[in-house]
Amino acid sequence: MSAELNSQDVKILDLLQRDASLTTQEIADQINMSQSPCWRRINRLLEDGHIDKQVAILNREKLGMEVVVFATVNLSTQGRNNLEEFENEVKQFPEVTECYTMAGTWDYMLKIVARNIRHYEIFVREKLMTLAHIGEVHSHIAVTEIKNSTELPLSTQL
Repeated sequence: MSAELNSQDVKILDLLQRDASLTTQEIADQINMSQSPCWRRINRLLEDGHIDKQVAILNREKLGMEVVVFATVNLSTQGRNNLEEFENEVKQFPEVTECYTMAGTWDYMLKIVARNIRHYEIFVREKLMTLAHIGEVHSHIAVTEIKNSTELPLSTQL
């Protein structure tokens, strides 16, 4: 946990990551603080980069996006330019919601959201496999979502 954060800051961050629509007054009430100091703390947390952005988390299934695939990718050629080229290209695909470089067997892990299996197949054939330097792609289709959270484990870091 960052040294410049105190327990009040952590409580504010925890409340905001659970529900960013809370008003400053509602947050202040929950942590026993007056509204003005709470507002200043929230603004400082934003300015210091502890809060990246505030968003609405959408229900992908209600929006017709039924398939989540974790694709492992190896590039055919290494090198800094090839890695950066792949990373810049994959950032442009809205279907890719997360992308990580990996230690171990795979170069990258992608989380891909698609309407259905056919949509995923089209994405792989027409977008992903057309990228330069793709060596191999292995698809791991999620069957049942057990947990999906954007909340960081702040309380365990104190």
